[in-house]
Amino acid sequence: MDRITRETITFLHPFELADVQGMLPAGTYTIETIEESIESVSMVAYRRVSTTIVVPSPTSGMASRQMFTIDPLDLEVAQKRDAERG
Repeated sequence: MDRITRETITFLHPFELADVQGMLPAGTYTIETIEESIESVSMVAYRRVSTTIVVPSPTSGMASRQMFTIDPLDLEVAQKRDAERG
């Protein structure tokens, strides 16, 4: 059984992610994480399968969106950089 978590995050400044080509504009983005359950007798546990970010198309805006698989650690670094820029 898979578990899907969606969250929105906001960047106040343009930012980069290693798995997405080019600079992304400041704005609010949807992050989706898919985890699969790990069989265990004593407890319920999950392992992350993928993390994706939904990005508006550079030519069509929110009318057309792209989804990129990203490294969650790279996303965390980008969020910290954005916060440091204040």
